[in-house]
Amino acid sequence: MRSAYGVETVRAAERALMARLPEGALMQRAAAGLAAACADLLGRVYGSRVVLLVGSGDNGGDALYAGARLARRGAGVTAVLLAPERAHTEGLAALRRAGGVVGAAGSAEEALLRADLVVDGIVGIGGKGGLRPEAARLVETVRRSRAAVVAVDLPSGVEADTGEVRGAAVRADLTVTFGTYKPGLLVDPAREHAGVVRLVDIGLELPAEAELEALQHVDVARLLPVPAAESDKYRRGVVGIAAGSARYPGAAVLAVAGALRGGAGAVRYVGPAAEAVIARFPETLVSDRGPAKAGRVQAWVTGPGAGDDAATVAEVLASEVPVLLDADGLRLAERDAVRARTAPTLMTPHAGEAAALLGVAREEVEGARLAAVRELAAVYRATVLLKGSTTLVADAAGGAVRVNATGTGWLATAGSGDVLSGLGGSLLASGLAARDAGSVAAYLHGLAGRFAAEGAPAGAHDVADRIPSAWRDVRR
Repeated sequence: MRSAYGVETVRAAERALMARLPEGALMQRAAAGLAAACADLLGRVYGSRVVLLVGSGDNGGDALYAGARLARRGAGVTAVLLAPERAHTEGLAALRRAGGVVGAAGSAEEALLRADLVVDGIVGIGGKGGLRPEAARLVETVRRSRAAVVAVDLPSGVEADTGEVRGAAVRADLTVTFGTYKPGLLVDPAREHAGVVRLVDIGLELPAEAELEALQHVDVARLLPVPAAESDKYRRGVVGIAAGSARYPGAAVLAVAGALRGGAGAVRYVGPAAEAVIARFPETLVSDRGPAKAGRVQAWVTGPGAGDDAATVAEVLASEVPVLLDADGLRLAERDAVRARTAPTLMTPHAGEAAALLGVAREEVEGARLAAVRELAAVYRATVLLKGSTTLVADAAGGAVRVNATGTGWLATAGSGDVLSGLGGSLLASGLAARDAGSVAAYLHGLAGRFAAEGAPAGAHDVADRIPSAWRDVRR
């Protein structure tokens, strides 16, 4: 599992470690890891042209010491100092001793355009609000160059704790981060600026509970439901799907498709799309008596393609089993009805739906996804899965937010969210907690999307068909 910690937690851990180490030892550890990553990216260090963009903090010191190591291996290293009077003194001296040179920011354009590698040491993890004009001009020059870009700890201009980008910011090919991941490296829009992220262990001792978690294959494999020898379809869990309408029967079909592949033993369908569901999936248990009289279920999914059927959504919310609420259900559900539930509720909005629920502009949610998912979870007293390029899952009780990035842009297709809803509901019915069900569903759905697309467009039904492949891949 990848764990991310906020700035204050990281700084406290750094202070505690520095108190036990010789002066400067921690920066040397970071610089050694940074230099090794730069060398790997360059392939051939001797004769390469490296430009360091150096700010005034320890971030700039890391860049200078790493530059000194590269210079000793034969690279031509130039440091561009954005605040010469506040540059890291010892790091600057080490660079000069190794043969590196210092260039002025005003005459840096030629060096940047000729560089093979640019190291971004402008701003550290405490930076906020985007880059200042002089730094922004240099970064624009880097963008026009053909140089690879390595960010030190975090791309300058992005916010470490929130993942927000509020102005000009570096776009790195590689980010070398120290001690632990920072939330901004895992959450969009900042994640898009980080490129590949390489973690360098510098010996930090961090709390057991992180602020952000990213599951990996091994974590998901531990959570996947596995039937025992004595299991039958009812013991494995039954998921109810109350979805679809005369106008949107396909939403019901796709939600059932996801549910059938999600680990539950049976799927019950209630709604006006019964004929379409049975035609595609004859194993579905169909009822025309409404959710309350459909038979025993361990979880409900409601909302996909529901149109204006507020009564069915309300009936499902009144049940005493876990409920996944999606799509039209998010619009139709009464906030107080969701807040009053004693059984778990998992809400799965995209950014537009989240914005409507919070009463803000969509751009506000997209720019501050971490804050939005936490606020929604608190306001609705529910677990919230905020869909997007990085999917976030937050609990009303707080704790670490889960982040998932297994997906692909090809998942932005009609009906994909309906498949995710059915999959998540099935995992709820099989016994997973809402946070785990949402996290595992997002992970498998993202993998299935990659397998279905393989670089080309894919439909929602293709994604559903590849869920078993994703499941097997995780188990392997």
